Amino acid sequence: MTFHQMLERIRYEGAYPTRERAEDVTRAVLEALGRQLTGDERVELAACLPAEAALDFTGQIPSPQPLTGWCFVKDLAARTGATPATARWDTGAVLAVVGRLAGLSLLDRILTQLPSGYALLFGRAELTQPA
Repeated sequence: MTFHQMLERIRYEGAYPTRERAEDVTRAVLEALGRQLTGDERVELAACLPAEAALDFTGQIPSPQPLTGWCFVKDLAARTGATPATARWDTGAVLAVVGRLAGLSLLDRILTQLPSGYALLFGRAELTQPA
């Protein structure tokens, strides 16, 4: 998939009025995700993304303490000046496409690495083990 095709899918998922808006959202979410993911999963996800998207994603230094899914959304809202509801919408639109590009196996490993709350952001059910 090319970067342009990825943006068109995200534009459709998020119902964005322009490709430019979809690109701004995509870059912001990928940069935020790049601050959360480490290790082999980071490298493998970057390899699944179009080159431009991979550069946005890998251009960030991972945080030593990853954020929960909700804190990820609040951090994105603060960085972009959006409301938490808009940041949640943007995150879902981008990560739904990123998750499809990654595939089920890699996405499972990514969700295992990240704190709670990310499955819903990728459009999947958040499954928990009984205590």
